[in-house]
Amino acid sequence: MRLTPLTALVCLILAALPVAAQDDKPVLQVTGLNSDAPARLTIADLRALPATTFSTSTVVTDATHRFTGVLLRDLLGHLNIKGKMVTATALNDYVIDIPMSDFESFDVIIAYSMDGRALERADKGPLWIVYPRDAHKKLQDIRYDYRWVWQLSEIKVR
Repeated sequence: MRLTPLTALVCLILAALPVAAQDDKPVLQVTGLNSDAPARLTIADLRALPATTFSTSTVVTDATHRFTGVLLRDLLGHLNIKGKMVTATALNDYVIDIPMSDFESFDVIIAYSMDGRALERADKGPLWIVYPRDAHKKLQDIRYDYRWVWQLSEIKVR
């Protein structure tokens, strides 16, 4: 088959369009000490839970952005997973331990959108742990900045 200039142009345009998150594909695995099997959640599963939206600045983007997602404490409560520590893992194998007390003290979310647009893998998505940094002076400490896990893929509660 021969590729015509018009077909090549259409292919380039389609390749440049942002790919919407597939609602039916699991994007997050959650495990805990009291769970029998991992929960594998889709974007649709997360969007079905009550959403929280807030605006905050980040250390890795310019300006203030509006983030929407599910409160981590609500997600873990919904899954009936309890513990004292969360290990968050990103698609690039970044791993960090986050004390469960963060989710009780602050409205930490698993964001799936920024400024009204779905987070794309090429730009911190499809999921990003986001803290309400501007709402609490304490959260403007570098120790909390390390807990902002973009391209979040797994949460283990222990």
